[in-house]
Amino acid sequence: MSRKPIIAGNWKMFKTVSEAASFFADVKGKAEVDGVESVICAPFTALPSLVEAAKGTTIAIGAQNLHFEDNGAFTGEISGVMLKDLGVKYVIIGHSERRAYFAETDEIVSKKVHAAFKNDLTPIVCVGEKLEEREAGETKNVCSVQTVAAFQGLSASQAAEVVVAYEPIWAIGTGKSSTSEDAQDVIGYIRSVIAGLYDDATAAAVRIQYGGSVKPNNVAEYMGQQDIDGALVGGASLEPASYIALIEGAK
Repeated sequence: MSRKPIIAGNWKMFKTVSEAASFFADVKGKAEVDGVESVICAPFTALPSLVEAAKGTTIAIGAQNLHFEDNGAFTGEISGVMLKDLGVKYVIIGHSERRAYFAETDEIVSKKVHAAFKNDLTPIVCVGEKLEEREAGETKNVCSVQTVAAFQGLSASQAAEVVVAYEPIWAIGTGKSSTSEDAQDVIGYIRSVIAGLYDDATAAAVRIQYGGSVKPNNVAEYMGQQDIDGALVGGASLEPASYIALIEGAK
């Protein structure tokens, strides 16, 4: 099955509304490459203007989180209903920083995945091991547990729409990165886990990204692997020229 490559920039807690507008103006028309899906996952404050700026382009806009309830007394939270109303297409769920700093559990990730589908948002679900887990030989077990939890209760048709991002936590923002062969080994394993939950056809439809110090000079190496369908990129997505180069490198 042919899976469309997807490059998603995760801006994390960077860029004001005006900075986001300037960035988009610089990449418009240049980060739109046939055969590659371009996504920008921005802070909540920048989403309305980015969605408006992206109209008429092939660049999709995503959020970095959502609450699993549609509304309620959850001060400071943003719901899927709100994101859907904005016109956001994607939402990152279960990023390692959310798990580490904001106590997100596998159960919460599962609830958020269901909330995304309820509101016609496509989840980018992050899985990945810590350095001590990798050194203990637990990488595949950790990724399996997180993947099974994230897909719990999803129909096969929903599962096929999920984007999975394999992000070894020790490689995020450290300058260290998994080799393309190691990333392929783990991502191929994640695909086999999904096949075990559903079937080979469903697993073959799921796009699985690699994340962790991906840059313009190494993105093509990852994209050359059989099961790697794109990248979730942090720091290297913050500069227009770098983001454009990432999209072009994924062709």
